[in-house]
Amino acid sequence: MNDETEFRRLISNKERIPDPMRYKKGTMHYRRAGRSGLKLPEISLGLWHNFGSFDNFETMRDMIFTAFDNGITHFDLANNYGPRNGSAEENFGKILREQLSSYRDEMVISTKAGFGMWKGPYGDGGSKKYLVASLDQSLKRMGIDYADIFYHHRPAPDTPIEETCYTLHRLVEQGKALYIGISNYSREQTEAALKVFRELKTPFILNQSCYNLLDRHVEEDGLLACAKENGFGLIVYSPLAQGLLTDRYRYGIPADSRIKKSFSLKEERLTPELQQQLDGLRRIAEARGETLPELALSWVLKDETVASVIIGASSSAQILDNLKINPAFTQEELDEIERVLHS
Repeated sequence: MNDETEFRRLISNKERIPDPMRYKKGTMHYRRAGRSGLKLPEISLGLWHNFGSFDNFETMRDMIFTAFDNGITHFDLANNYGPRNGSAEENFGKILREQLSSYRDEMVISTKAGFGMWKGPYGDGGSKKYLVASLDQSLKRMGIDYADIFYHHRPAPDTPIEETCYTLHRLVEQGKALYIGISNYSREQTEAALKVFRELKTPFILNQSCYNLLDRHVEEDGLLACAKENGFGLIVYSPLAQGLLTDRYRYGIPADSRIKKSFSLKEERLTPELQQQLDGLRRIAEARGETLPELALSWVLKDETVASVIIGASSSAQILDNLKINPAFTQEELDEIERVLHS
């Protein structure tokens, strides 16, 4: 019995194993993370939302399988993802342990520490005490021996950068992480970390940052140029601007939308001027045979310095929709996008 036949037999019996054709579908391309040897899928799955204590476990499992079945090999977590803190790692770990443990070496699993995780003075920041304890807890929750990538989640001004960077370096030496990343660091902060990483020969490969058609700060403060100059990659979160770059708010604000349910996106952001810009972007997308979110994801990936784009999803259907990308743009298309956004 070949892999494909066994796969169909198990599916018919309502059992779930990864699709043996997952690398032959041609739906996913892989990019090097900076100058490292590690390749990431152009689309990665983030577990910030919809994988917590109050979410449906079967839906989570289905999303993980759908992602993996379509070449998404990178799963991005953090210690405080949930809610409750730690629950996204616990749920992912349960899925991995129960059905995907034999596929661990086909996955890139990343986690982070930096924001508030537990009470007291040692539960956030960038100290050695916090970072070591947090990674140990994350590995235990997920049931894995090491993280493929471990990030410092945010700059910690009250901790010397040397302490934070040396701790990350030591975690690699101890075998608890293979590669190191930083997240939400500006160009100036990144350059300070780079100096230490170079002295230590730390495998620093990624800066994870917000970047989308509406948020260009990685271009404006020179972080994108810094990545190109220094050989690390950018990995992008919020490529759809928390749903603004979709049709979710085209005709108003749904009661179950992030604007209504989350503190991270405010209603006043949705101005008439923004709606006009979004309509202009939709026209460009339609001319390319795309939807607005497809355009937005494609645009972020137009630069090879971007190693991967992290998507969030509440269903497998959303994951499949986000696979329809085409990072090739003509100069006329790029100029028209800028005209729409700056008119």
